[in-house]
Amino acid sequence: MTAELVRGQNHPLDRTRVEIRVVAGRPVVAGVTLGDEQGRLSGADAVAHPGAPRLTGIEVPRQAAVEHRLAVDLDALSEDVHRVSVLLALPGSGGMSGFGATAAPSVTVTGLDGSGIAGYTLTGLGAESAVVAVELYRRQGAWKVRAVGQGYADGLIAMLRDQGLPQAAELAAEIEAAVSLGHARAVPAPAAASRAEQPGAPSGDVEHSAPAAAPGPDSTVPSASPGRTQSSVQAGPAAATPPPAAPVPSTPPGDGGQGGGPIDYRHPKRRTAPAPSTAPGPAPSAAEGPPPPVAGDAAGWSMEERLYNQVWGMFEDLARSVSAYRSASGFAESRLEQELDKALADPRNRLGTAADTARATARDRHASLVAQARAALDRDLAQLTAESDVVEPALPPAFARWDSPVWQGYHVPLEPPMALRLGDLHLPEVLDLRIPMLVRLPLERGLWIDSGRGAYARDSEEPEREYGRRELGSALTDGLLDEAELRRRAMETAVAVAARLLAIHPAGEFVVQVIDPGGGAASALAPLRESGALREAPAAGAKGVVTVLEALTRRVDLVQMAVRNRVADALPPDVDTAEHLLLVHDFPHGFDDRALTQLRYLADEGPAVGVHLMMVADRSQAQEYGPILDPLWRSLLRITPVPDAHLADPWVGHAWTYEPPLPPKGSQVVRQVLGRLAEARRGDRR
Repeated sequence: MTAELVRGQNHPLDRTRVEIRVVAGRPVVAGVTLGDEQGRLSGADAVAHPGAPRLTGIEVPRQAAVEHRLAVDLDALSEDVHRVSVLLALPGSGGMSGFGATAAPSVTVTGLDGSGIAGYTLTGLGAESAVVAVELYRRQGAWKVRAVGQGYADGLIAMLRDQGLPQAAELAAEIEAAVSLGHARAVPAPAAASRAEQPGAPSGDVEHSAPAAAPGPDSTVPSASPGRTQSSVQAGPAAATPPPAAPVPSTPPGDGGQGGGPIDYRHPKRRTAPAPSTAPGPAPSAAEGPPPPVAGDAAGWSMEERLYNQVWGMFEDLARSVSAYRSASGFAESRLEQELDKALADPRNRLGTAADTARATARDRHASLVAQARAALDRDLAQLTAESDVVEPALPPAFARWDSPVWQGYHVPLEPPMALRLGDLHLPEVLDLRIPMLVRLPLERGLWIDSGRGAYARDSEEPEREYGRRELGSALTDGLLDEAELRRRAMETAVAVAARLLAIHPAGEFVVQVIDPGGGAASALAPLRESGALREAPAAGAKGVVTVLEALTRRVDLVQMAVRNRVADALPPDVDTAEHLLLVHDFPHGFDDRALTQLRYLADEGPAVGVHLMMVADRSQAQEYGPILDPLWRSLLRITPVPDAHLADPWVGHAWTYEPPLPPKGSQVVRQVLGRLAEARRGDRR
């Protein structure tokens, strides 16, 4: 069965030797790029194109044509290759401005026998003259195919540059020159192919959720989504069916172009036994389902890094699965409206049996499409839920919830972790599946815990590299909490984050300082004060604000100069080089103009030298300063003390509901952890 994909949707590959068949309404150029985990290219030699049609395990046609067949052997690729992107481009001499001027191209991934695996029709294109059609990518040791459909109006140069190729203009010119010369023909089609084997032939079996149709408004897919690296993730559903091991045939399909002989798809460094004379056994049945997920099976040098990358992979997978569902549902709605309008267009047919039948047929088709989309989403959710069930218990303290058993066996670490859990994220379609919100350490930007009730007007911002910000109307305005309760919860959230930062760093290597001008945070700060986690009492009043800010500003200045001049040993003995977190409560109370300038300086310059800012503030209370504080608010990552949908992912821009990292009600886990940390500090002093 051929799964018909929509933009952003993915499908597992049950084999590693495949063909990619392209059918277009006019001659197009086909190529393949080999990218790393982030989709970036190592150089021009990572691109198979008409001027260089062969790479290890890859062969592409050497001329523009309306039909193409590309050969791919995923087993032969280097371990550094994580993404195989199929590119389509209009020749420069074509005369048509973009793909929108002709029939939509379609791409089908098939087995070597022509059996369809997944297909995608690139609808919705307009002025784009180059497009990333589909990509094959690694996911949990297996390969998957994803419908991308990312077009570029500026053509090949923009597409190659977007994949990180500095010499994009030179390579695009080389490709155009090779096409214009028509060096050789494309890979030939097999003889006596049946209609079902032809690329683009319709299939009666649809396994995925949506028809090949125009994506909906929520189906935006970025041109180069990050891979599962330390700062980002690899996409695809959480668990995939691994490709069965297959012998390497002695004569692969295609004659390799001009007299080059057959392509050897075997990995150059892999020793393989001679191909058996008998046919390989049947592939595993799809009814067996995907293998059970394993915690820490993502890429990385350590278990911590693998778990971090795996969590980010779950985050991206859920974003893309929901995007495909929303796109398919939107298409079903628009199709229903069109069919109903058509049925009612003729006044003579608005009444009677024919009209009722047309409306019923349209609604039944709509219900069927939505049901298929939901079934595909439920399949992906089941895989992600299974992965979450095994990943969550395996997370280290820095990544774990406060109710995780890992905190009961807490020991002060010997080195800081690579990331911090700041809470949980979920989408409205999947209320039960929470994705940990992990942020890299050291913090590159400060935190703002919003204790206000209103939604604030802001300049529109695109989703940022990690967790972006998007104002959709704060959920705080819909709750029954009064302002005092919101401020109390905001401070409890800040204390929970500060306690976690202290607990996951070695004893003495992380310091928390508190500015509480009015003394209103005394009860919330009790766990930090009573355990001795605070070296100094919270600074009170305007004088306390000035003292703390001047000391931290001096520290930032001295450390910056020492780092810049490479004389770290020359720092004065009273300069504490430990990481500092400045927790500011009840801002802007107690801050004059000078203190405000120092605070902005710490927010901008502090993170680079180990001084981080966390503010508990209501923005409306600082309105008297006007737009002068806008850069400060934008420089901080806003989180809320109650669930609120204001964060956007960097792939498709969904609005995610954020939940703060609070310990269970009545739990003493924070005090216990801080007590053990205090004991470790006392032991170090002795």
